[in-house]
Order: sequence, then C-alpha cells, then structure tokens
Amino acid sequence: MLFSQVDTLQNIVPTGEEGEQVMSFLELAIKGGWIMIVLAVLSVIAVYIFIDRFIAIRKANQEQKSFMDNIKNFIIQGKVDQALDNCRMNEGPLARMIEKGVLRIGRPLGDVNAAVENVGKQEVARLEKGLPVLASIAGGAPMIGFLGTVIGMVRAFYDMASAGNNIDVTLLSNGIYTAMVTTVGGLVVGIIAYFGYNILVARVNNLVARLETKTTEFMDILNEPVK
Repeated sequence: MLFSQVDTLQNIVPTGEEGEQVMSFLELAIKGGWIMIVLAVLSVIAVYIFIDRFIAIRKANQEQKSFMDNIKNFIIQGKVDQALDNCRMNEGPLARMIEKGVLRIGRPLGDVNAAVENVGKQEVARLEKGLPVLASIAGGAPMIGFLGTVIGMVRAFYDMASAGNNIDVTLLSNGIYTAMVTTVGGLVVGIIAYFGYNILVARVNNLVARLETKTTEFMDILNEPVK
C-alpha cells in the first residue's frame, strides 16, 4: 500500500526535465526585464496609497453617537464654550466642521454655512490625497505593460533577422512569451489599482453625503427659535 502511494506521488510530481520546465512567477518577472521593475514599484505605491487612504477614511467615518445631540443641547442652552470643548475632544472632519460653525455663532447664517463648507472641502481634499496617483497607475500600468510587449517583440524579430538562415522557432517563441509577461504584469497592477481607486472614491462619496447631512442638521439647530 505504501509503495503504491509513493509511485502515485512520483507520477504526479514532475521530476528531471519536466520539473525544470515549470517556471516560477519570479523567473517570469525577471524575464520581463526592466519594465517589470517599473510595474513592481507602481504596485507597491498603489497598495500603499490604498491602505493609507482606506485607514484614513475609516477613521474619518468614526463618530461619537451622541456628538450632534450634545452640540444641540449646548447651543440651545447657550453654552458655546462647552460646545467648542466637545468638538475639540472629538477627532475627525465632522468635529472640525462643527467647531468652525460654533466659532461663527452670532454672525449671519450664510457666513456660518460658508465657513463650515470651506472646512468640509479642505477635509475632503485631505482624504482624497493620493487618489489621482492611484487613478494614474490604474490607467498607466497596462500601457507600460504593453510597451514592454512591443519592445520584446521588436527584440525578438531583431534576433531573428540577425540569425539569418539559422532561424530557430524557439528564438521567436521565447521572445513572444517573454514579452507577454509585461502585458500580464501591467494588467494585474492596473486592475488592482482600478478597483482600489473605485473603492476609495465610493467611501469618500459616502462620507461627503454624511457630512452634508450633519451640516444641514447643524444649520437647523441654529435656525431653531430660542425657547
């Protein structure tokens, strides 16, 4: 029984020349040339931007449940200083927006609303930092990969022309599959960056919608008549 299992494993696992024909991903990447180095750098940048922005947006979405209720109670009671302290005790774009609005209490409501919106635009711009780079990687990585393919094809045909009458089929086939590695690498990096970019944009849009809702709620508080 044991010997039969060993024979089965020997038939499944490639040995000798068959095992040598199995090419690892690293070997394929090396055959892609310097283009693969560029794609590797772009992939690292894309992953870093995605993780960094994902964490930042996630933190920005965190909010104390009773934050707006406390702000409303302090403003109605005329306790502006306590409302400011409550804003400064909370981290995040919403707290900074409301803080700016509280500081403008007493001025025309249009000025208060404009001040809050300006802070909101600054917060959103801070959260979107790096997204244009991620979008550029999503669009540029496949083009760089295709550039590597064209360079590889030109090199393959040049080698064939240099070989003269001693043309070997493997001379062309090796050049082609080596060149196609860059296309695969470019597409992989581009797809990862593309999905990462859209995920981040969707989360930023959700955050913007929530901030707009909270801003409207804050302005409604200021519009409420004093009891």
